[in-house]
Amino acid sequence: MEYRQLGASGLRVPVLSFGTATFGGGNDFFKAWGNTQVDEAKKLVNLCLDAGVNFFDTANVYSRGISEEILGKALEGLRNDVLISTKATFTMGDGVNDYGSSRFQLIKQAEDSLRRLQTDHIDIYHMHGFDATTPIQETLRALDDLVTSGKVRYIACSNFSGWHLMKSLSISERYGWSRYIAHQAYYSLLNREFEWELMPLGIEEKVSTIVWSPLASGQLSGKFRRGQPIPENSRTVQGGAHGPATNFEHLYNIVDALDEVAEETGKSVAQISLNWLLQRPTVANIIIGARNEEQLKQNLDAVGWNLTTDQVRKLDAASELPPIYPYWHQRQNTKLVPLPIRY
Repeated sequence: MEYRQLGASGLRVPVLSFGTATFGGGNDFFKAWGNTQVDEAKKLVNLCLDAGVNFFDTANVYSRGISEEILGKALEGLRNDVLISTKATFTMGDGVNDYGSSRFQLIKQAEDSLRRLQTDHIDIYHMHGFDATTPIQETLRALDDLVTSGKVRYIACSNFSGWHLMKSLSISERYGWSRYIAHQAYYSLLNREFEWELMPLGIEEKVSTIVWSPLASGQLSGKFRRGQPIPENSRTVQGGAHGPATNFEHLYNIVDALDEVAEETGKSVAQISLNWLLQRPTVANIIIGARNEEQLKQNLDAVGWNLTTDQVRKLDAASELPPIYPYWHQRQNTKLVPLPIRY
């Protein structure tokens, strides 16, 4: 297993982590992702560890804490051998303060997550989204207090806009507080808008990317194909998909290119999609999920080899998105604004 340094920190993480949103199935949305219980979770954890994947990602909002509880039980006796990432910000109750990134909420949610995970510290604590109603200084000071207290090792963010992240980094620098070392972001061959602003920001500020939904809610799994019905057991059908409405012609053009590369490499469409991401700037880690052991084994085989430069270019060409303003203008003036991708 390859390990990469996470942002401007000394922490090294495996290039794959295991996402546990499939644990619990606590409501209709998360049931569409999966319904893994403790016994199966332990098997999946052990498969990960055997492959060198010692990084596990969850969130308090996943099935309202059930995912964290199951992960905590699945990791019993293994805490010193693993890294745990969890998140806060989204709704965890019916009270007026049960949402957001206020000091009140973050301290409470961190302590609740620690209890559910059966641990005394969180290795990477993410803000699951940007809270525009709480002063950024309040959020970052509360996070710094969690770090200095030993309850959190590192902080990160997720689903931020460029200015959200840049302003947060600036405030952390101004006051000498802990800074975000990673941005957990939606990125795949099908959805490449991340490259327009957030990737250059990550390069400049040394903020690594942890990719979520690398297969675009299963649409890059190889099961979605031109002229065939959408699989009935997919998240798209069952209501658990994330992201904008799919341009299926664009998707099928990408799958056509993936099929060509699959024939050349002997790898699956999903494995190639994951490997492509591992060759992108700022990407330190990809969160893989699985409803069962076979899916997990397939995803774990996405590492230990690399696509050729020509194969990457073929996939780039098939998946390129027309940029919106001001990015199209910047690309027409690349001597002033260099592109982040270089071969």
